[in-house]
Amino acid sequence: MTVVSDFLDLPELAGEAVGGAAILCNDEFFAEKESLLRAHPAEWREHAYTDRGKWMDGWETRRYRPADGIAPGRDSDIHDWCVIRLGLPGRIHGVVVDTAFFRGNYPDTCALEGAEIDTPLDLAALASAHWIPLVPRTALEGNAQNAFAVANHARVTHVRLRIYPDGGVARLRVHGEVVPRWDRLHAGLVDLAALENGAVVETCSDMFFGSRNNLIKPGPSRSMADGWETRRRRGPGHEWAIVALAGAGTIERIELDTSHFKGNAPALATVEGSSDGAVWRTLIASPLQAHTRHVFDQELRRIGEITHLRLSTFPCGGVARLRAWGELTVPIDPGLAKLNHMTNLDCTTALLRCCGSAAWAAAMCGSRPFEDATALMRIADRTWFALAESAHLEAFAAHPKIGASAASAWATSEQAGTANAEAATRAELATLNASYEAKHGFIYIVCASGRSASAMLEDLRLRYDRDRAIELRTASEEQAKITRLRLGKLLGEL
Repeated sequence: MTVVSDFLDLPELAGEAVGGAAILCNDEFFAEKESLLRAHPAEWREHAYTDRGKWMDGWETRRYRPADGIAPGRDSDIHDWCVIRLGLPGRIHGVVVDTAFFRGNYPDTCALEGAEIDTPLDLAALASAHWIPLVPRTALEGNAQNAFAVANHARVTHVRLRIYPDGGVARLRVHGEVVPRWDRLHAGLVDLAALENGAVVETCSDMFFGSRNNLIKPGPSRSMADGWETRRRRGPGHEWAIVALAGAGTIERIELDTSHFKGNAPALATVEGSSDGAVWRTLIASPLQAHTRHVFDQELRRIGEITHLRLSTFPCGGVARLRAWGELTVPIDPGLAKLNHMTNLDCTTALLRCCGSAAWAAAMCGSRPFEDATALMRIADRTWFALAESAHLEAFAAHPKIGASAASAWATSEQAGTANAEAATRAELATLNASYEAKHGFIYIVCASGRSASAMLEDLRLRYDRDRAIELRTASEEQAKITRLRLGKLLGEL
């Protein structure tokens, strides 16, 4: 189990400064839920009152008023709750439930749960989310920082704080490791030193005025307090910080930002790279200016693949942000490697399972080798939309009609939403699809994965009356979605 004193040094994953948000709660009568995630410590205002009661810097629910007049005991399940979307999804190592200034109105106990919700409409997904326990129901102290280590290190994107039975919490601090979804990052240059991408400032020489973790936080620095600042050095030597990159890669551009450091920026800085943490080679060495974003690209020395950066400041001072854009070295997918080395005949046969256009399959085979899965998807799209209408019609014809029996396991799985549909719905799908085909000259094409028969029937009704040219483009876009899904399945099978 993580020792409490250890996790407090890890990055904060939920604060508003890193994009965290309190998205839903059951009650916030006295003080709003958003206060839970404010960056600054809670404050006390002696004579401040609102029309609802004493002004409090935190989240505070109304007092529970039982019908029988008996206050709930510690065995009662009566509670209030708040759901927080982490600004930086990851593995939680510990939390601090801060009840600062809540002395007679703090919760008796609390509990914390986590969930992984990978959809932009997270509010709609909360009801069906799988919540795992992170902190069991535990007693709280008032006007105190209640620290709890977390042993379950599953990746989570959301946490739910439960307070029993009611009361106020000033701040919730969630500390842990950032675990990004690399498969969702765009191809090309990526900030390999970004906290949000999984980089970590492992250690530094000093951080008297500002935490080393600030160096790689998301977004611009908000003030001098939001950077890495050392004490004033007296005598020889210099200050330094070591960053473990989000992944091995080659650096193409570096930014050193001294914003807000107007009288205490370093005079000089170097950035070195290493692939083993032992041998360091210089990427840049340059004077620095106060309150300036310094961007280095052409001046950068190319040293090959690295895993760590070392920022050195001479002799001391403050740096707001360090950015290091580069190309991630991604191990080639075993399925992709097999596809790259297939004969043209085997490659064509495999790709025709993803898209029924012979011209598309031939062009894709000729585009090998594919660097990675992202490149495969990008080239698949580009090739598809460059083809003539006849090639698109050939691909459409290779699909079974929605609701009809499918010849392949992939098609059966994709159209699972029609399997248990009512007979009337299936019959209307078949009738309208036939009319659609007669009108437009091709069958109704839709990416059916995850869609119900009724939803597809409604979509078909809307699309039936459209102009053929518009429908041809819509069907082509739906085919592109289907192709991407099937390419992923193909790589998994290979």
